Amino acid sequence: MCGLFGIRSPERDVARITYFGLFALQHRRSESAGIAVFDQGRLTALRDMGLVTQGFDEQKLRGLHGELAIGHTRYSTTGFSQWWNAPPLVQHGSARTVALGHNGNLTNAAELRAQLAADGHRLATTADTEVIAALIANDPAPLQQAVRNAMAQLDGAFSIVMLSEGALVAFRDPRGMRPLCLGRLGTDWVVASETCALDLVGAEFEREVRPGELVVVDERGVESVQALPQDNGGALCIFEFFYLARPDSRLAGVEVHGARVRMGERLAEEAPVAADLVLPIPDSGTPAAIGFSRALNIPFSEGLIKNRYVGRTFIEPDQGLREQGIKLKFNPLAEVKGKRVVAVDDSIVRGNTTRQIVQMLFEAGAAEVHLRISSPPVVGQCYYGIDFADPEELIAAGRTVEEVREHVGATSLAYLSLEGLQASTRRPESQFCRACLTRDYPTAVPREHTKLQFEKV
Repeated sequence: MCGLFGIRSPERDVARITYFGLFALQHRRSESAGIAVFDQGRLTALRDMGLVTQGFDEQKLRGLHGELAIGHTRYSTTGFSQWWNAPPLVQHGSARTVALGHNGNLTNAAELRAQLAADGHRLATTADTEVIAALIANDPAPLQQAVRNAMAQLDGAFSIVMLSEGALVAFRDPRGMRPLCLGRLGTDWVVASETCALDLVGAEFEREVRPGELVVVDERGVESVQALPQDNGGALCIFEFFYLARPDSRLAGVEVHGARVRMGERLAEEAPVAADLVLPIPDSGTPAAIGFSRALNIPFSEGLIKNRYVGRTFIEPDQGLREQGIKLKFNPLAEVKGKRVVAVDDSIVRGNTTRQIVQMLFEAGAAEVHLRISSPPVVGQCYYGIDFADPEELIAAGRTVEEVREHVGATSLAYLSLEGLQASTRRPESQFCRACLTRDYPTAVPREHTKLQFEKV
């Protein structure tokens, strides 16, 4: 759920460009932001808690000079949400110094931490990101080979941007579970988690970083090697398609907004309902609501007004704050009064948000509230970088659809089928990780895994 950005440019203000790249990726995180720059052999990193706009101002950006920069926006999936865990992490190793940002989660982090400790390397954080940085920083092999050696030891999901030895380095796990793309800003090279960040800084999309690929950008240009063989057809996280990615981004060559509209159209085909009004649960439910409305020719309305200064409620780390945030986040319009309303959302995770929204709509006078969800039920824990609740907290994990409907209080409830979701992406099943919907994991998963497993609590 993190956002990554990197650039090499001898002539441009790389820190400022990175700042705006992170700004475009703000939807991928809510906890901390950081920028690292490389200037004539020296690495400098500036990190802070909060939004990109909270951590950086004009004075701070003016102090970050260099020809290479990477940036990271974090939501914690391993380790506390604290400053010391905020990337980019800088690792001063026996072989080199690296600054590194990581999107994803390692499934073998515990084993690698134990291995590093046995080799005498003390880790200062509880984030799995530092494991990757330590492997590379302490490997005496040349930089590119050290990265390849580290990649071969990692399992799980990892899309990486890194600075070391005057080079911008980007690489991706052999399943391509988290997105990463390559672009050009004039003659300069840029990497980013999503194409929307390239658009904002004026860069042209070149291509996606391939699963298992290692890209090195330095004064000689860009060099690419297939460091690890691609695992089957890949395993891009399907949650990116129906929730996480920005709708104006492209994943696997597909515009996300268009895919979400198709999800709504297919949902209308699978679960039609007689109603007076279709409204989205904003913002990620909007494209599917548009598709649902068009398919059944039912009028579309905002219906719920969102306060966009409140963060995504399902990823707030504290339950009390989460429930309070729901109350602050939405307000229904008077036009729902007396109407049969279809409320369209992209997913139901814990169910707290959904239940309160249904209650809000009934309190505003809605005669009926029909829920339509443009994804299948979320039933499996994610080990690859999405911070879902523990399995017992996932509302659909141990309930039937009817039991979920009763819990949230809706008049009716229907989910998009897995086949309908897959068809909407216009990409084959073999190219996706769908474990949160199927419990069919593309890797071996830890016997025990918690977000705070490396914390001394």
